[in-house]
Amino acid sequence: MHNFNITKKSFDFNGYTITAETGKIARQANGSVFISQGDTTLLVTATMGKNANEGTDFFPLTVDYVEKMYASGKIPGGFIKREARPSNDATLTARVIDRSIRPMFPEGFRNPVHVVVTILSFDGINDPAMLGLVGASLALTISDIPFHGPIAGVAVGYVDGKPVVNPPIEVLKTQSDLHLSLAGSATSICMIESSANELSEEQMVEAVFAGLEKIKELVQWQVEFAKDCSKEKAVIEYDVIPAEILADVTAKYKDKVTEAALIKGKLARDDAFEAVKEELLETYLNELGEEAFSENERNYKNAYEELIKKSVRHAILYKNHRVDGRTLDEIRDITCEIDILPRVHGSALFTRGETQSLGTVTLAGADSMQIVDGLAEEYKKDFYLHYNFPPYSVGEAGFMRGPGRRELGHGNLAETALAPIIPSKEDFPYTIRIVSDITESNGSSSQATICSGTLALMAAGVPIKAPVAGIANGLIMEGNDYVVLTDIMGLEDHLGDMDFKVAGTREGITAMQMDIKIEGITEEIMKEALQKANVARNYILDKMEECIPQPRKDLSEYAPRIESVQVPVDKIGEIIGQGGKTIKSIIEKTGVDINIDDTGMVNILCADKVALDSAKKMIKNIIDMPKYDQIYEGIVSRIEAYGAFVKIMDGFKEGLCHISAMHEDRVAHPEDICKVGDTVFVKLKGIELGKISLSMKGVPGNPEHKPDPNRPKEEPYSGRNDRNDSRGRDNRGRDNRGRDSRGNDSRGRDNRDRDNRSSHNRNRD
Repeated sequence: MHNFNITKKSFDFNGYTITAETGKIARQANGSVFISQGDTTLLVTATMGKNANEGTDFFPLTVDYVEKMYASGKIPGGFIKREARPSNDATLTARVIDRSIRPMFPEGFRNPVHVVVTILSFDGINDPAMLGLVGASLALTISDIPFHGPIAGVAVGYVDGKPVVNPPIEVLKTQSDLHLSLAGSATSICMIESSANELSEEQMVEAVFAGLEKIKELVQWQVEFAKDCSKEKAVIEYDVIPAEILADVTAKYKDKVTEAALIKGKLARDDAFEAVKEELLETYLNELGEEAFSENERNYKNAYEELIKKSVRHAILYKNHRVDGRTLDEIRDITCEIDILPRVHGSALFTRGETQSLGTVTLAGADSMQIVDGLAEEYKKDFYLHYNFPPYSVGEAGFMRGPGRRELGHGNLAETALAPIIPSKEDFPYTIRIVSDITESNGSSSQATICSGTLALMAAGVPIKAPVAGIANGLIMEGNDYVVLTDIMGLEDHLGDMDFKVAGTREGITAMQMDIKIEGITEEIMKEALQKANVARNYILDKMEECIPQPRKDLSEYAPRIESVQVPVDKIGEIIGQGGKTIKSIIEKTGVDINIDDTGMVNILCADKVALDSAKKMIKNIIDMPKYDQIYEGIVSRIEAYGAFVKIMDGFKEGLCHISAMHEDRVAHPEDICKVGDTVFVKLKGIELGKISLSMKGVPGNPEHKPDPNRPKEEPYSGRNDRNDSRGRDNRGRDNRGRDSRGNDSRGRDNRDRDNRSSHNRNRD
């Protein structure tokens, strides 16, 4: 049996205590830590495959972020009742951790590495995402896996005009103008993911470097922790191109690669690169012979890719020459179009160079809100964005499956950028869905999504607060020499050192994301990239506003209309009715959709204005009481000897029109005036204890008094209208149950020998 030493240390950080332990749980992983902050507890493991993946030209790193529902005392939903595929939030967090640690592995490292972050306990206060990043770095640092760490991550908010590091989750949600996830080393930044409420470039830099100062403390703590328990790093055979092969390929094909790189147009340039590659491989096959060539074929291919990388980077860095001929800060040609699709609620096509996004907006009611169920409490989203990246957008034949991590990440970034400009539910009570279909791609499709989404929102008539545009900047860096590029295309992203995306309005930044392939960037580089992004963003906004300067005043004719009615909370039950009977009847009669929230806000949704107004009137009739001197059209619902019951206000109110109030003449029986189902017109006579008393006297449009000649001659009903309530009882407590003057009740029983409470029958006795 193995002997495992247990190491456990705590660290007071930013007003909280972080505790990490290793050597007790998951001891067969290359590195594992049991880490907690407050009652949020995670198990983080790092495992490495023993051999390199043959034939791969990338580092096979996998990061899984696993949310155990028991961590917050919940049972998973659905039929199976166990955790299935990760939630969108879990997937996005896994991407953040992956992007943070990936640059810290050695060049040419091809052994598969699997990092698993499992949330075992969640207190709802301490953020497990950034704690998971710290745990991942620590597990890798103490393991035998090659890793140029440690690094650390923090969340930064902006509250009351100043940055706050690792605030409670609720503060980030409700009080902060910024939600920044930041990763870095002891000296520089290596990952940024943020959403902001139109913060300035200066405020964003302030927040980033406030977080970096705290990251340095976490990095130093990991260094101290590792002194007592870290393993010796494994000896790894790295995938490195032999120097003699790289030198020979460079000497023979540098000029041809440089010439191919000057070709404008992505597909034509790719074809030229591919033609040179085929020539190169055929040449070496003929020179070396089949056996010797097959042993080194992969090295020749890698050497050729490295030659392209070095040639393109050198031209940009030292000659300020980009492959498509642009200057360092020049933006590709932009075209903006709206109303591309005839029946959708809003559509736009945004094209920047060879990157193109078709954005569409769909408006719906509250029943289309997205339900999000994770470790925290379930909540609903009334704005969401979906991003699709089909293979044809890059000229490839492939499979169309569900969204992967990349699609979810790009969509989330665009959604984050647009969220601050979406109108409030009170001002615009719609559920809004944006879809971005990438129809062409040559770099920065997520930022094109932001632009097409903004245009589609304005075309749909959504009263956004301000237009948003996005831009992606890049970096080429060798030693201390560097250049920052504006509007990078796919090749510059692939061969460069940084992908720095910034989106916002003219007033400030709404989203920012940075990925790098080197171990970090400095404050100077970040400030320059932000300044160039600001200029580019305003240029793109100018182009967008030439297409549509402001949101349309009216919605599309195909979009549903929503009318809102605020009702007292105690009336919600009346509107819904027993078993939903009342609200269902309104929906069936009018064809509208109705949603009621707990505050009494009733949203009525329908494309037909007439139906919408009708439903709105019905709801008002439920919550309102009839008014004096107002004439109401009603339907006779029931007739008794003492009067007629009439349903008014769309049938949601019922009152008694006493026989004495049915006509100026004396009426012997209500059926001499009306019958069940007849339409009559009434006025409110009074309301007592919630009982409605109505009158037909003097109200025009009512039936004439037509006594039934076949009815036995008898004294007209006495009235006692002063004394009878809506149930037929007089105010002396006597009950009129509809017994006739001969002493027979409604069931045909003879009441002459029984107690008869009718004043008429007492007189006859």
